[in-house]
Amino acid sequence: MCELGPGDENVVTRCLDFTRRALTDWEWLPAGAGADAPGTEADADTGEHAEDVLLLVSELVANARLYGGGPSSLVLLHTADGLRIEVTDRSSALPVRRHHTHPARPGGHGLLIVDRLARRWGAELLDGGKRVWLEVSAPRRTVRTVRTVREEA
Repeated sequence: MCELGPGDENVVTRCLDFTRRALTDWEWLPAGAGADAPGTEADADTGEHAEDVLLLVSELVANARLYGGGPSSLVLLHTADGLRIEVTDRSSALPVRRHHTHPARPGGHGLLIVDRLARRWGAELLDGGKRVWLEVSAPRRTVRTVRTVREEA
């Protein structure tokens, strides 16, 4: 869990760093991976899945910062079949997905992204705010699987 404070201008970056470390620990992302790191197609599959997770974290945390009075916490719950991401904030206003956004205009697309990339998502009221959560499936291949395939080849 990553505890967050109000007014933190670097909150999205801190949450992304926290998530990258967790994904690396869970072998969803190779250690030291970056956009320029060479790799195989299997690495790309694993990396793309991790990038989707990072995008989802960014969306939830940014929405909490913009519309929820600032995020209070980020929780990543790793299970055998996937990952649950939870962001709490100080607002009791539940998120509303806009169905008709103009693709050329900024804003209003975050929950559309969440809707497309997450297996499922939702929100629930808490004392003093709310929790927005989403779940994603585990990647078909983890970094450990990729290493094993390479070692056997």
